[in-house]
Amino acid sequence: QVQLVESGGGLVQAGGSLTLSCAASGSIFRANTMAWHRQAPGKQRELVAGITSDGITTYADSVKGRFTISRANNANTMYLQMNSLKPEDTAVYYCRLLQLQAGSSRDYWGQGTQVTVSS
Repeated sequence: QVQLVESGGGLVQAGGSLTLSCAASGSIFRANTMAWHRQAPGKQRELVAGITSDGITTYADSVKGRFTISRANNANTMYLQMNSLKPEDTAVYYCRLLQLQAGSSRDYWGQGTQVTVSS
């Protein structure tokens, strides 16, 4: 059992910054991947950024250079530093954990946190 809890969402003006946090608890293996996804109303959920337990990162082209993903492995906490925010960044942001358990892939999701960027 794994629980993921996001925090840090809110309302911000275009050009501003926000930092999201995801606290993971439960049966978390050392080898895993954590990621941020987002979903705007009426749109598909998309990958924003991901980071492995080895520190390898992946970013969507739309956020590259503006967002930074990081994690504190000892506390199983992941962060997303968002700078130069745009109205199109408005979405519910979800925390995700992927890991191998007894040879099978397991996928866990948080409840999401709302980010709203005003013009």
